Amino acid sequence: MKTLLIIGASRGIGFEMARQARAEQWQVIGTVRNAAGITQLESIGAQGYILDVTDANAAITLKAQLGDTALDVALINAGIFGPRTPKLEAPSHADFNAVMQTNVFGAMQLGATVGAALVARRGTLAVTSSRMGSIGVRDGTAGWLYRASKAALNSVLKDMSLVLGPQGVTCVTFHPGWVKTDMGGSGADIDVATSVRGIRQTIAHVTPAQNGSFLNYDGSPIPW
Repeated sequence: MKTLLIIGASRGIGFEMARQARAEQWQVIGTVRNAAGITQLESIGAQGYILDVTDANAAITLKAQLGDTALDVALINAGIFGPRTPKLEAPSHADFNAVMQTNVFGAMQLGATVGAALVARRGTLAVTSSRMGSIGVRDGTAGWLYRASKAALNSVLKDMSLVLGPQGVTCVTFHPGWVKTDMGGSGADIDVATSVRGIRQTIAHVTPAQNGSFLNYDGSPIPW
């Protein structure tokens, strides 16, 4: 049985990833922020743990939760958008810290723990990024704090690929599409099931040669 870890599995892309994987008989471990999230995961046969990715002890907590579990795929999905400023309006310290700690620090402190659990099965580590984090295709400034956080997350993933790639772990960062979730809104292009099916299919076919890549949910490359 293949094993999937989802960091941030209580809603949207994370929960749909868990649901689709369980439908294919994967063992699914998901981290959530509260007991309600655990109940939701257990309702589909997944295992849930409470984890705050911004907590300074999150890596220690996750290592204890995983024990000696070997992973085939891990998705670091926890993220928030923050203020939707349309112009060059400086964020508050509180907003900056909340977005950067969730979207960047969380991945930085959990990367080594998650990576170590993927080595034995030469698995795949993915992070949920955004096309908004691309500098090469940047054509707007709305949500510039979120954009900055995703550009930083892409940098983190690239560094992970340089360390974990030689150990057999393929690391990729994904744009999930503009998805109809709480974050994406009802006017988005695609539904969450379509996004997740694409991500899962791309992960299933990603090769070590693509280690360190920035990909769309359908597998096409995105400029950094």
